[in-house]
Amino acid sequence: MDAARQGAAPAWRNWAGNVSDSAPLVTPESLEELSDTVRAAAERGKRVRVAGSGHSFSGIASSDGVRIALTRMPIKVDVAGTSVTVPGGITLKRLNRELDSRGLALPNLGDIDAQTITGATQTGTHGTGAGFGGLASFVSAITLMRTDGSTVTCARGEPLFEAAVVGLGAFGVVTEVTLDCVPAFVLRAEERPSALESVLDGLDDLIAGNDHFEFFWFPYTSRAQVKLNNRVDAIDRPLPGWRRWLDDSFLSNTVFGAGLRVARRVPGFTRPFMKVSARGLSARTYTAASHEVFCTDRRVRFTEMEYGLPREALREALTGVRRVVDALPFPVAFPVEVRFTAADDPWLSHGHGRDSAYVAVHQFIGMPYEPYFREVERICLDLGGRPHWGKMHFAAPERLRAAYPRFADWQAERARFDPEGLFRSPFLDDLLP
Repeated sequence: MDAARQGAAPAWRNWAGNVSDSAPLVTPESLEELSDTVRAAAERGKRVRVAGSGHSFSGIASSDGVRIALTRMPIKVDVAGTSVTVPGGITLKRLNRELDSRGLALPNLGDIDAQTITGATQTGTHGTGAGFGGLASFVSAITLMRTDGSTVTCARGEPLFEAAVVGLGAFGVVTEVTLDCVPAFVLRAEERPSALESVLDGLDDLIAGNDHFEFFWFPYTSRAQVKLNNRVDAIDRPLPGWRRWLDDSFLSNTVFGAGLRVARRVPGFTRPFMKVSARGLSARTYTAASHEVFCTDRRVRFTEMEYGLPREALREALTGVRRVVDALPFPVAFPVEVRFTAADDPWLSHGHGRDSAYVAVHQFIGMPYEPYFREVERICLDLGGRPHWGKMHFAAPERLRAAYPRFADWQAERARFDPEGLFRSPFLDDLLP
């Protein structure tokens, strides 16, 4: 492997800038090179961690051994009906384009597409919609590289699959992912401001009456922004290019980012800025291809923590979050996001075995966040919450393990697959007994 690819190990930093390390980086260009890299690391006693796109806010991607990036691996897309097999390092953005060109789509997506498919599924990434589990629930098979450089494929229903599909990177390098897709579809997006209490009072109808529903609460206000996405037959109400630029680029990124920078320098500006932001939202309705509606451009950087809760605990959780925000000695300069998912099966999915409501709290980069996140975490844990593995969390490992009924099974399968701990990491060392 040439020096240009192994390099001098520049420091790695995640998207938010809150996690970094200096593990040597290797970027193999073929399955054979990848296998050689893993075997060589095992022979030297170096632990292996795969780098995705760096969009996790937790330390899940941190490495104290060898870091592997799959960005140079060839992109091959195999289609069999609506089943699609892709390399583990493909980004969601590229995957969406590849699927769309073949008349296919993922049934649901989160709100950004920068992650790799493996990074998204390994951390339990999800979208919103009462009829949909997380992205890992659309995976029907994965291929894993073992510590000796060989590969094994496992399918839905097998213990190895149920453990490894949301595997926190503990089962090695995911070289391929097979996805259950659907014919490409169109969404009608309706976005509108609303009173928060009105949203909460009508929650059951909003969840049941829409394919995809989420809302954002603006701190220091009683206002929310509601987003409803429903399947329709045709793109009969396209959003003009100028309106998309105005709303999604200029206002949501340029103007909002400028306001946040002022709030970071002048904390007293935050409360009026949040109130103006909430009141300044305008309603819009449009139709577009599903991935164009689900995914938005996020250029404003932030830190984030997200907890999945039993759905019936949402109102109590939000009441607590509002109390926390009002009592903090510093301002909160970012909306709180609320989403919903159906129960799913992977053992370490946040939605394992239960319908969930997700509460995500954010703070603009450079502004204090830990006391805020810790207080919200305490509320969520007491209500049976489970943290999103790719988002920040501070809970004691034993409490996290207790939140997952199949954690012992997951740990046993991990130990069986990787008894030497080649694919462990500092993040997993903290979590595992």
